[in-house]
Amino acid sequence: MKKIPLILLSLIMIPAVQADELPDTQTELVSVPKLASQTYLKPRPLNAIPDGEFGDKVRKGYELFVNTQQLRGKYVGNELNCSNCHMDAGRKANASPLWAAYFAYPAYRKKNDKVNSFEERIQGCFTYSMNGKAPASGSAELVALSAYSYWLGMGGVMDMAKLDSPVPAISDALLLQGGKLADFPIPEKVKSMMTIDELAKLPGKGFPLVPKPPLAYSPVRGEKVYQAHCQSCHGADGLGYETAGVYSLPPLWGPDSFNWGAGMHRVNTAASFIYENMPFGKSIQLTAQEAWDVAAYVNSHERPQDPRYKGDVSKLMTKYHKHQGYYGQAVDGSPILGSHSYAINPKGE
Repeated sequence: MKKIPLILLSLIMIPAVQADELPDTQTELVSVPKLASQTYLKPRPLNAIPDGEFGDKVRKGYELFVNTQQLRGKYVGNELNCSNCHMDAGRKANASPLWAAYFAYPAYRKKNDKVNSFEERIQGCFTYSMNGKAPASGSAELVALSAYSYWLGMGGVMDMAKLDSPVPAISDALLLQGGKLADFPIPEKVKSMMTIDELAKLPGKGFPLVPKPPLAYSPVRGEKVYQAHCQSCHGADGLGYETAGVYSLPPLWGPDSFNWGAGMHRVNTAASFIYENMPFGKSIQLTAQEAWDVAAYVNSHERPQDPRYKGDVSKLMTKYHKHQGYYGQAVDGSPILGSHSYAINPKGE
């Protein structure tokens, strides 16, 4: 990896994201192939979070991650929590764990033609997956979520190196950048085991790619899969289940789900997630064909508008949706998806 001076990285990677820019930080999550008998990093238990200022940031990050709804109406515009897609509070391998993502940033992203810091990746999640408003660069929320991610990852690799000391506290500026820096403070014993590139490609990163189906994926077949395996948790209407205003099981489409800019609206991304992690608590219960089909069914329903929409669905589709998805298309005679989308960040500021 070519070294870039830390001061230069700080200048190019942590600009305040302007509302009218909306960089596409929701491109596909890069995964690491899943191998037989693979061992994965094990994060430290939550009761190992230290006392003090740094530990308080880590605890706050955990709380925001599992109960992102506490930010509803401020930075969150739907009924999802981060942990709905990043399973086990961002700790589960092959469910886009935070400990793997943290070491993969900063990273160049072709879609917005720039190096993205870890905080920019999180900002994208608020804008798209949470159908909300990105917290400002350097905000307490972004620092906390970055601190939690860093603590999970660094504690895990320190344990792999048999270092039982506390995770070193680092500055907020470093936390927000991510761990893929030539001069990121990594214990020497960890450095002797893994290179920066190896840390960025930890086994269990992202969602393992599901095998391509023998037949072209089909929302029609996917509806039957959904009825048999999914609707008992997510409802026949896909709107999830709530009690006293709290969603115990998340909506998969409709006004309170992720919007058309979120990575999960891609059929291939959703298929990989579903195949590996659904039904909840079971994993790999569906065939590859069923996973692709039910992902197509879920993503053939209307949801909140892509925040980059400027009045023309076809133009937006041409610019941002040349992938395995249904935005800008009519499915089985339905209206063109995106033409009747729900509101963006309906309760946000």
